[in-house]
Formats: sequence, structure tokens, C-alpha cells
Amino acid sequence: MSEKVLLISVDGMRPDSLEAAGHSYVKEMMTKGSYTLHGQTVMPSVTLPCHMSMFHSVPPERHGIVDNVYTPQVRPVAGLCEQLRTHQKVCAFFHNWSELRDLTRPGSLAYSLFVSGDLSSYEASNKKLTEQAIDFINGVQPDFTFLYLGHVDEAGHKYGWMSAEYIQAVHDSWVCIEQAACAIPEEYTVIVTSDHGGHGRGHGTDMPEDMTIPLLITGPTIAPGKQIDAASILDIAPTVAKLLGVPSNKDWEGNCLV
Repeated sequence: MSEKVLLISVDGMRPDSLEAAGHSYVKEMMTKGSYTLHGQTVMPSVTLPCHMSMFHSVPPERHGIVDNVYTPQVRPVAGLCEQLRTHQKVCAFFHNWSELRDLTRPGSLAYSLFVSGDLSSYEASNKKLTEQAIDFINGVQPDFTFLYLGHVDEAGHKYGWMSAEYIQAVHDSWVCIEQAACAIPEEYTVIVTSDHGGHGRGHGTDMPEDMTIPLLITGPTIAPGKQIDAASILDIAPTVAKLLGVPSNKDWEGNCLV
């Protein structure tokens, strides 16, 4: 395979929120591509450790990040963007939570845009990042683009997971997802996932509500209507690498899902 990939991470999006949100593009992705509503994240089910595992395909006990404060890895594992850059792939990064800047190492990104969710609101920054990502993809056509949308997690902490406000944030995020997926070239594979779920007004436990994540994949070579039997957040980096025709890093523990 040698395709292009857009990976969208919606922070804090529980799988059962997708049906509740009622956005038509959820079912369209399931019909057109492969999916699971039973993917598993890592413990602690917290944003930075989970995204480190998403990008480095190892659990927190290996990459060493166990809360939302980054510390350099004692025994470094190459992340997805470093692996792709080693094979001359062009990577771009769009996010509205500043701590994610440490998911990649200097020199691995061709382009990076941060729009603060705290200063402009996560709802507004989600929309701006989506528009900017579309413009960049259509103009440059990078091999790999990461788009992080933080509004859902903010709504969960403020109003509660599965509250009316939370479900609205999920719906609004899917508006951004559909906008991005439909505006970029058809050669792109689109992966939509989350880092963790949540319950009450928090997350971080091993409860199923915190640990279960959705994973939806559509693209030119993705089997339509196929349910993925088992998936982990560790599988995302190997899957992206395979789609781009790049081997997995020797230290990665996840499996390719395509």
C-alpha cells in the first residue's frame, strides 16, 4: 500500500455517544468502511498517555507518560511521525490542546498548527482547525495529517459524559469530520477514533466507560461494512504506517488493522 491518511482524534468520545449524537456521517462511515465500537485504550485512560500510546504503539509503562505532563522517554521509542519521516513521508499536525506538541520530535513535521481551545473556545478552534487542515491537505497533499478535536472532552468535564451538552459536542465534532472527509482528495484514507471515554465528569479509570473507544476507517482499499473484531489504540500507528507503505517500527507492539 502507498496511500495518504487523515487521522482524526476526538478527545473523550465514547462509542455509545455516536448513536446518541445522530449524525448521518457516522453510519455512512460504517457502511463505506471498517469499524469497531469496542476498541480499547490504555491505562491510565488520560489524554496525553493515551495519545502517546496512539503515536508510539506501546503502553504507558514503556513510554513513561502516566499523566498530562510530558517527560522525556528514558528508553525512547520512535513515534509515528518519526517513523514516517525516516521514510521520506510528509506529516502535518493540527491541534487545540498544547500538551500534544510533545507527540512528535523536532524535524518530523512539515507543518504544525496550534489554535488554543482555552483562549478561543474548543468549539470555535475545532472549526478553525478543520478548515485549516482542509486547506493544507488540498494545497500540499501531505502523506499523513493528524487533526485533533478537543471540544468533546471539554464538554464532558464541564457538563458530564453523555449529558445533552456533551452529545451536542459529539454531533458538532462529526460536522467537522464530515466536512474534512468530503473536502479532501478521494485517495485519502480517513481514520476517526478517540483517546478515551469518560463517566460522570471525569475519566482515567479502568471502567469500560473510560476504556472503550470507537475506530472507523474509510478509504480506497478499506473493506466496506466490515466490523473489526479486536482493536487497540496501539494498533493505530502500525495501521497508518502500512497504509503509507512504511514498515512498523521494531519497538511497536500494536498490530495493523488493514
